Amino acid sequence: MTRKVTVLGSLNADTIMHIDRLPKQGETMAMHDATTAPGGKGANQAIAAARMDAATTFVGAVGNDQNGQMLLDAMATDNIDIVNIKTHQEIGTGSAFIMLEKDGNNTILIHGGANQSLSIEDIESAKDAIINCDVLVAQFETPLAVTLKAFELAKQNGVFTILNPAPAKTDIQPELLSLTDLIVPNEIEAETISGIAVTDEASMADNARKFRELGVPNLIITVGARGAYFSTVNGAGFVPAFKVNAIDTTAAGDTFIGTLASQLKLDLSNIAEAIRFSNRASSITVQGAGALPSIPKLAQVQAAFDAEA
Repeated sequence: MTRKVTVLGSLNADTIMHIDRLPKQGETMAMHDATTAPGGKGANQAIAAARMDAATTFVGAVGNDQNGQMLLDAMATDNIDIVNIKTHQEIGTGSAFIMLEKDGNNTILIHGGANQSLSIEDIESAKDAIINCDVLVAQFETPLAVTLKAFELAKQNGVFTILNPAPAKTDIQPELLSLTDLIVPNEIEAETISGIAVTDEASMADNARKFRELGVPNLIITVGARGAYFSTVNGAGFVPAFKVNAIDTTAAGDTFIGTLASQLKLDLSNIAEAIRFSNRASSITVQGAGALPSIPKLAQVQAAFDAEA
């Protein structure tokens, strides 16, 4: 049976600025190139799920502008259901400005735009898409009250919920955490929420205990090129990343989450295998430039595993 994934999240026009390094305060520095392409954490995660052959639906908003149409076209190209993406007439499409350094690392500034216009009424309108999916994924680039309402509907109807708490926040409603089946922060986001620095596997286990106290039973902490730690009701462990030459790390974490949503069994019985598969997908993403163009399809991930054999 085809996995059904609904993503509630952000749609941004990404402007990628290619630079040698981050400028110092007060410094003017030349860029090597600047390009604009469709992106946003929500869009990236949805496209990753869709390219892994999940039947994917998106709940979000764009502005009535050229960037909004660019994003709608990109989502439709990957066969994502865009019926529940509203077009705002007065607020422009969200945007992100990505400073990409020559070592592949990036720093990102975000303007929410239409993403922040999502309302409880929009969630009510998208109710069928939420209650009839297998997995609901959300991030923090849309209003928290909207995510809370979506997670309430999901849990009332037996839908598995995945929360990517990015960008990191400290003012998360306890109710939202109690409705989250699986939370997937990176090490910075985990520390922001738990107050416990992620330095080694022991501190990751401490984070897991803290998240359980906060109401989230299952945790994955992604730690970039090192891999990912998991702690669930079934056990804990660490799955190393694949060693590759990273060109651009943009969308690596989003690829991981979208792929995970498509591969993870809802009883979490295959969590280590699903993480390994998601790590492999992310390792392909970082070897290409840009977000959406670099997110692999299912066949590419399978071919990468076959090449190891």
